[in-house]
Amino acid sequence: MDIVVKGRKTEVPERFRKHVAEKLKLDKIQKLDAKVISLDVEVSKEHNPRQADRSDRVEITLHSRGPVIRAEASAGDPYAALDLATGKLEARLRKQHDKRHTRRGNGRLSAAEVADVVPGVAELNANGHIPAEQTPESIPTTRIGPLEVQGEGPLVVREKIHTAAPMTLDQALYEMELVGHDFYLFVDSETKQPSVVYRRHAYDYGVIHLETDPLAGSEAGGAGGALGG
Repeated sequence: MDIVVKGRKTEVPERFRKHVAEKLKLDKIQKLDAKVISLDVEVSKEHNPRQADRSDRVEITLHSRGPVIRAEASAGDPYAALDLATGKLEARLRKQHDKRHTRRGNGRLSAAEVADVVPGVAELNANGHIPAEQTPESIPTTRIGPLEVQGEGPLVVREKIHTAAPMTLDQALYEMELVGHDFYLFVDSETKQPSVVYRRHAYDYGVIHLETDPLAGSEAGGAGGALGG
């Protein structure tokens, strides 16, 4: 695995390059992500004296056969910024590692265990049908926010409202990688449409734009569906 250290509008001392190689322990990183190909470390400097405590910025980008992982931090000197960025990178690597481990089946329930673990789950009779006493007509309905929920759930409803300035697709991709999510909701600065950029396979990305259909009724079904198409 290669580590490339570069400066943006600033010189990078050889001493700092050696410190990067010592700080980013390759064996530890490869243990969390065996598919890592390279690490890019970019150093930049803010010359505004009012931001002296955040004058040095370090951005680490990890390229692998999986998703790109990026971490950045600012501090009063490049060494402190590198420490902060390295901590963020390792935290995101652990998150990715744990997610892959969980997807391989750890902690999954068998079909026979679902009824014992999940409250209010419907049970099937010998013919594979829901017994009459569990049909929707006999299950109580509760309203949670704008939704109607039958039975006891389980269902967690959380609604968030964010204000956001319009941005380009490239900026939305950068913001998505920055926060480490698989998707990012934004307003396209060119079309002014609500849009979602999402990770598909390897280095591929997809984007969905929403626009109002003037012929659609007020009870339209929306733009639901799988993102990975």
